[in-house]
Amino acid sequence: MEEELFELIAHEVTVEIKDEATGKIYRRELPIDYYENANLLKLSGENLDGSTSQLVFYSSRGIQRLKDLTGKGADHDPCGGHSK
Repeated sequence: MEEELFELIAHEVTVEIKDEATGKIYRRELPIDYYENANLLKLSGENLDGSTSQLVFYSSRGIQRLKDLTGKGADHDPCGGHSK
């Protein structure tokens, strides 16, 4: 039986691109921290000054949960266990 994954973590990513002009494929290994779960994908690395920089991409589920946490979501009970 396969193990169920809830998150993916890596401290290096491999980027593969195909150059539009030549059609050649290039691969680079980059020192970027990678974190992914059902709610988001986060890429972290260093700026030129050594401080941390991050890009975060939210899934539809992640955006909905973020709205709910900040009080901007719809007033409904998604799991049916909190209604009066």
